[in-house]
Amino acid sequence: MLKKALENLQIASLNEMQNAALTAAKKGDVVLLSPTGSGKTLGFLLPLLEILKPETTNVQALILVPSRELALQIEQVFKTMATGYKINCCYGGHPVKIERNNLSQPPAVLVGTPGRIAHHLRRHSFDTDGIQTLILDEFDKSLEFGFQVDMEFIIKKLPSIKKRILTSATQMDEIPAFTGINRPTQVNFLTNTTNIPDLVIKTVASPAADKLDTLFALICKIGNKATLVFCNHREAVERVSGLLWDRGVVHDVFHGGMEQEDRERALLKFRNGSHRLLITTDLASRGLDIPEIENIIHYQLPHNEEAFTHRNGRTARMHAKGTAYLILSPDEKLAYLKESEPETLPEKLILPKPTEWATLYVAAGKKDKINKVDIVGLILQKGGILKDDLGLIEVLDYSSYAAIKINRIESVVELLKNEKIKNRKVKIQISI
Repeated sequence: MLKKALENLQIASLNEMQNAALTAAKKGDVVLLSPTGSGKTLGFLLPLLEILKPETTNVQALILVPSRELALQIEQVFKTMATGYKINCCYGGHPVKIERNNLSQPPAVLVGTPGRIAHHLRRHSFDTDGIQTLILDEFDKSLEFGFQVDMEFIIKKLPSIKKRILTSATQMDEIPAFTGINRPTQVNFLTNTTNIPDLVIKTVASPAADKLDTLFALICKIGNKATLVFCNHREAVERVSGLLWDRGVVHDVFHGGMEQEDRERALLKFRNGSHRLLITTDLASRGLDIPEIENIIHYQLPHNEEAFTHRNGRTARMHAKGTAYLILSPDEKLAYLKESEPETLPEKLILPKPTEWATLYVAAGKKDKINKVDIVGLILQKGGILKDDLGLIEVLDYSSYAAIKINRIESVVELLKNEKIKNRKVKIQISI
């Protein structure tokens, strides 16, 4: 099953950390320490495949994560592995009714945020007696977010745990007793040179009052490449976004003040290439598995070295290369910035070329028994386009999204306006 899962993920071989995690998991509890972007998700999902039992009908493994985005990422990776085991997600902002319906036919693997999993346990939404594996992913971040009380409550409700795996991107002085982790094998790749990302750090000098002009010039120089711009607060994200729109820079935003649906749509459009620039807070510094991100821009300096590391971890993931830019005014200094290259900006500014993709919205999803095959069949058979005009497709609970070449999407909407999916008429339009 392991070999087939890797084939489905299109991964030829595991990295050193993942191999070490697989070996350690056979011995007992594991504490996996590795930098952001090094592939920790497979470091615990692959050992899980050797533990799950097809004949068991209850939840067998519980994965606790600090954010809904990370939960969705893990769910997507597990589904891509195509193991035959069911996985479900539970997180704040997602309808409780849908989650309870999903749990009425228990998944083998349940992944969720501590607050929502605790909510379901208090309402007896699922049986915990069959849960033998507990995974605490990005445990350091869960503690930082204040989830200790919920995690402690949850773990006390798990009487049958035989294996515990804890992952962290930072070294911890001690593992809290409430985790129940006993004499673990530590897999520590935090200082392993083979896992150091291929990242170039560049500094861009800017007068404090002209930071937005500097950002605009830098975006013009970078061009139409996948880029995250980090601000320290959601208000700054909105302010920068408004000023960039005034200058004609097409982009999207992502922060904790947005509705969950809007956040999911922003990430979806960034993944499928409809937007190549995302203005965000540190909410996007973890849990986003978008391997094609080429550039990070620190519009505002991160609060500490850990935040700096996690922001930069969004690029140069696995075997890719990346660049992190810091926009620095004369009085701004980073004590932990050891090496960097100065970046010069162009005198003539040219807006990045428009992306070649736009996003098609279909008002039907998984809960309507719609899948990717249905969407592909409809668009290719009735939409009048070739396979190369169709990009990434994502199917959510009650909606689906497909990337279409921007020069074809209006004709696709026109051709599909009276079509049906599985004998039902659904709204199909360009996603705004």
